[in-house]
Amino acid sequence: MNRITRTFEQLQQQGKKAFVAYVAAGDPDYDRSLAILRGLADAGADILELGLPFSDPLADGIVNQMAAERALKSGMTTRRVLDLIRDFRKTHDTPLVLFTYLNPIFAYGFESFQADAVAAGADGILLLDLPPDEAVQSEGFGSNGDLLQIRLIAPNTPSERAKMLASQAQGFIYALSRTGVTGAHGAPSAHIGELVSALKQHATVPVCVGFGISNAQQAREVAQHADGVIVGSALVKQVELHAQEARPVDAVVAFAKELIDAVHTA
Repeated sequence: MNRITRTFEQLQQQGKKAFVAYVAAGDPDYDRSLAILRGLADAGADILELGLPFSDPLADGIVNQMAAERALKSGMTTRRVLDLIRDFRKTHDTPLVLFTYLNPIFAYGFESFQADAVAAGADGILLLDLPPDEAVQSEGFGSNGDLLQIRLIAPNTPSERAKMLASQAQGFIYALSRTGVTGAHGAPSAHIGELVSALKQHATVPVCVGFGISNAQQAREVAQHADGVIVGSALVKQVELHAQEARPVDAVVAFAKELIDAVHTA
């Protein structure tokens, strides 16, 4: 069974919601990025989203753009991201989802990337700029169930399209709490409950909500509606603030722990 599926089953049995943490691979460098991944897992993060650094991250706000820039400057490549996953897997079993744009995967090769990502220990992938009607399966991508395809659905996604995406999703659905780029200012929408309920009518996997969640109170409120809470830019900002320190992991984990506790006790 895929680690993502197993994790949600275990959380459901415990009556808990999932805390999903996003960080950029290689930010601020390889070794400290690995320490941050391990620290988040040890702190209780249920699933980790790992962003592949890309030079043109159109859907990302300035916080995640700067994280990608730091990672690229430190020498991160797609192959190094897979090395990072392999090193993480030596000590931890926490599910890992790759968060990426299409271009790096296209350059690597769909089938080769899938095989290498699964071998490294990745469990899922979210291709940000791939149209849902593109036949990735025809490339053999995601067809064997080893690398689950996470779907992204926004509040303004047309109803029929949202139904299609929800029915196609594997692992979990990433439901955006609002529109815009990552890290944009503004609290999550007050209509999250309605969005989650609508998606659950067509989904066969859990629904997690992200975008704009930056403190424990917001995380707790979202967890009352969703199966999981995704926090990204707020964590990446902590890496940025402490990037000059030898152990930015300490500040990142201290910040994350408050949100993790809020989600797990919601």
